[in-house]
Amino acid sequence: MPHPSPRATARALVLAAALGAALAPAARAEPIADPTPTTLPQALGAPATATAFPATTAPQNPFMATNPNNNLHNDTWMTDAYNRTGPLGTDLQASSGAMAPALCGSIAFDTKGRIVSVCPSITSPITARVIDPQTLAVRASYVLGAPNPTGPTAFQNFTGGGYFFLDKQDRIWSATKASHLVVLAERDDATKLVKVADYDLTGALKGDERVTSALPDFHGRIWFVSKKSGKVGILDTKTRKVGVLRTGEEIENSFAVDRDAIYIVSDEKMYRFSDRGGKPHVDWSVTYKNSGVHKPGQVDAGSGTTPTIMTGGYVAIADNADPMDVVVYRTAAKLARGAKRVVCTVPVFGKGAGATENSLIGSGRALIVEDNYGYQDPFGPRSGTVTTAGMARVDVNADGRGCTRRWTTTDVQAPTVVPKLSTKTGLIYAYERVPAPTGEQPYFWTAVDARTGRTAFKRYAGSGLLFNNNYAGIALGPDGSAYLGVIGGIVRLRDGGS
Repeated sequence: MPHPSPRATARALVLAAALGAALAPAARAEPIADPTPTTLPQALGAPATATAFPATTAPQNPFMATNPNNNLHNDTWMTDAYNRTGPLGTDLQASSGAMAPALCGSIAFDTKGRIVSVCPSITSPITARVIDPQTLAVRASYVLGAPNPTGPTAFQNFTGGGYFFLDKQDRIWSATKASHLVVLAERDDATKLVKVADYDLTGALKGDERVTSALPDFHGRIWFVSKKSGKVGILDTKTRKVGVLRTGEEIENSFAVDRDAIYIVSDEKMYRFSDRGGKPHVDWSVTYKNSGVHKPGQVDAGSGTTPTIMTGGYVAIADNADPMDVVVYRTAAKLARGAKRVVCTVPVFGKGAGATENSLIGSGRALIVEDNYGYQDPFGPRSGTVTTAGMARVDVNADGRGCTRRWTTTDVQAPTVVPKLSTKTGLIYAYERVPAPTGEQPYFWTAVDARTGRTAFKRYAGSGLLFNNNYAGIALGPDGSAYLGVIGGIVRLRDGGS
């Protein structure tokens, strides 16, 4: 009897997950199937002692839900840091909830602590969901559009909902593949989602120039960027007028928003923009170092980071040099005499083995970067490949003259996760695909001490395709749990008793 191909087996598992989700009782989601659990120890390390880490207090955008609940990167400075607790490792409980195959990559929380997400897929429609944080059952859903087109880049396409934001009325603002910006509101105790607004951007975007990300500035105007052609646009939601600037470059990440400026990175340059009469204006731009190589694990041959704004007047990215660098810029529109735009360029990881497709964590003067080098299409022939291990911390010096690399660890192999920092516990939360005996593909939750780079603890989540997070980001909920979207549904980590 012929054996099924790895791709066929993967598709069968996805369909099994969908069936399991369809049959799950409304009260509690069925767990994601884990037919071949790892033979490795289920838990490593020991409970950690909470040690506060210097926190960045990003300004609250008045048109978004309360920080840190409003978008993938927690606030409009894109800090990826929470000033609330996460799991400390006491009697760790790892659980999961299966749902129709999709990847709820960006997670936000409404005012009642419920999980809100937009979940792209290649086998089912792109769907917005409200999910119960305790039972992991889907409370409400709304179909936003057709599935992602299949192909080798299907799992590296974040347009059409990969980035969304939650406003102060718990409304989801999400771009669609049809170049519309749709607004969805919760109804009937969040058991329904209804469309309450629809902004047509097709007059500004042609053909396959689709929206990567859209965010409000501090005056309520919606800025958006397109992947192809690198268009930067401003939508006035009252008049529906749109002003656009075309960079001619690719913009495949989200962007950072400050009170008076927007920071965007293309596959060539780092930009500061401002609004001039409803049209984007370039305040400054800097070409960063680029090897020109589309490294495995990255979406294109450019920076894979959403810019991160820091206190002190700085903004940071990782470039695409070889070795890759953490680069910090001064944000000021005009520099003081003698000041240079670039504060520092600090190489991280090894030559020929460094790439990241995730925003830097920013907290205080510290930046955390992880290595995603080597990640492959989850349905491809090398879907189980273990990526290059690496995470590093780089600090801006107190006097603003350069930066210092504080630590580097090779104990973390996080293929694509957007890691998060709890400044209350002082722990960085990641999600690893660790080396294991032949045939196993185990994924582990991992906590790293932000001060030292040492691993505090690891806890098994599950094995195989359904537990692959494929660029999804960890979220720390108001209840102290960690959540993450994976191909088979959603996974949760919490301390026992919480």
